Amino acid sequence: MTGTTATAYPNIALIKYWGKRDERLHLPVTSSLSLTLGVFATVTTVTISEELPADEVSLGDEPAPADFAAKVSGFLDLVRESAGDRRRARVHTVNTGPTGAGLASSASGFAALAVAAAGAYGLDLDRRALSRLARRGSGSASRSIYGGFVQWQRGEGLGEEGDLSSFAEPVEAPLLDPALVVALVDAREKPITSRAAMRRTVDTSPFYRPWVDSSAQDLRDMHTALAAGDLAGVGEIAERNALGMHATMLGARPAVRYFSPGSMRVLDRVLELRAEGVLAYATMDAGPNVKVLCDRRDGDRVAAAFAETGAAQRVLVAAPGPGAALVGADAHDQR
Repeated sequence: MTGTTATAYPNIALIKYWGKRDERLHLPVTSSLSLTLGVFATVTTVTISEELPADEVSLGDEPAPADFAAKVSGFLDLVRESAGDRRRARVHTVNTGPTGAGLASSASGFAALAVAAAGAYGLDLDRRALSRLARRGSGSASRSIYGGFVQWQRGEGLGEEGDLSSFAEPVEAPLLDPALVVALVDAREKPITSRAAMRRTVDTSPFYRPWVDSSAQDLRDMHTALAAGDLAGVGEIAERNALGMHATMLGARPAVRYFSPGSMRVLDRVLELRAEGVLAYATMDAGPNVKVLCDRRDGDRVAAAFAETGAAQRVLVAAPGPGAALVGADAHDQR
């Protein structure tokens, strides 16, 4: 039986998503803005079967861990409900980048699953609807439906109102030619999941609400900088927003700390690069790995500087990547 296959790429938030106002629907406290990367794709195939008594989920060459398989099956239930089709499915997912290491594997994973599952079950969804669907698996997956710069709207209200109004959409920035240099400091799965860290930060950090307020201004400033092609402005805003988010985590009780000694060495090298006249600005998600925004022409120089520190296991230069899409024989159905 032929399956439906889709691919999607991770995105790195420049204005961060950190905190939900609705856990069930994955409605964020703040709007966010990201850049989809052209590396570390997830490829997912969904095959519907009349014979399966339950969904079967594999991750790479192995059966998926029980908690991940349950999450995928719950996501497929949403698709089945919309399609009016109760048949179970076999899901095979391959992450070409590290899983659970703060490199947005959940974003690429659930964006690919949303596109593949919608195709397999015959749902005719436009990009906005696919973004809303992907959000139900992982909030940041809503942004990986699109390529390049993308904003995820927080939406308004709760319940159905919030669900309908919280989606991602592309942001034009024709004057920029950016790259993100990824310094892979530690590819191991992080000790505390993003979901658990996010909840603890929202519930206990006295710094969280001030960061939420400042993030709204950061987003307005970011749109101005993107429209003007101001790479330095974009970088400065992204760096302050990310470090502010990590400050809220350090203020959680108990503190959540994703920085490692290697992270700090890379961050120090970013400051040195700027002193040398290179426009390079750091951002970090829920993990020790550092991503650095720069002009694409400076990507190799920045990567070489990080390699020289000895702090990173691997360094690569990522150009902006495409949105999620069906692949192979299924691609003709993609809108």
